[in-house]
Amino acid sequence: MPVFSRSRRLTAAALALAVAGCATAPVSAPTFWTGFRDHPHGYLAKDAAPNAAAFLPPPPQPGSLREQDDIAVYRATRALKDSPRWTQARADNEIETPAAPHAFDEALGLAFSPERTPTLTRLLGRMLGDLETIQTPAKRGFTRPRPFVTEPAETCIAPEPWLAASGSYPSGHAALGWAWALVLAEMAPDRADAVLARGLAYGESRVICGVHYPSDVEAGRIVGAAMVAALKADPAFQADFDVAARELDEARRAGR
Repeated sequence: MPVFSRSRRLTAAALALAVAGCATAPVSAPTFWTGFRDHPHGYLAKDAAPNAAAFLPPPPQPGSLREQDDIAVYRATRALKDSPRWTQARADNEIETPAAPHAFDEALGLAFSPERTPTLTRLLGRMLGDLETIQTPAKRGFTRPRPFVTEPAETCIAPEPWLAASGSYPSGHAALGWAWALVLAEMAPDRADAVLARGLAYGESRVICGVHYPSDVEAGRIVGAAMVAALKADPAFQADFDVAARELDEARRAGR
């Protein structure tokens, strides 16, 4: 047998074994975080991020008509205890884990799957890191007491000590819910109306829950919009956005 013929056969056999090995090798699943302690950092450097304390107006003055309205809404929404909207507000408290964007399942017409959309999952998760950078100066500067602290009443979640100690203004959940909605609406423009409506409802859940006033939620949405504007100018975010948008499109096509 000619040497070159034998060599070609050995090469072909080696290639076949390599292909077979690739076909049978297990595909490693994406690794995600589990909660706040191992949560991914945001995209924006602190000195490049907007400062909510610098652009937000202060919360309503004590005794003002706006504060009176906030209190009236807080008292009225306590009557929603054990209603479906109360249950939804409790579910919307989830914000830290990779599964948190499940809140947008119905709006997107898709069951959100971190495993199928790993880049999208991490992008949305990193936005929480950016939110902390942007909103923390305002929360610490304004130090508005939360509704259940000023006037104890039923809330949809058992408030932990850290929650009672943190500022009520602005609402971080409302900020992130609106920011997520803006990003997802751009990725799925045909579902934009439903996605944006869900983003608004995500913030309203904080009022239903009794952990924020309506003016906290409105300020949170301003923070969320400012965050998205800053992220749109960040090259790393934009690169991930393009990949995440393709992941979402493929997942939606597969689900049809």
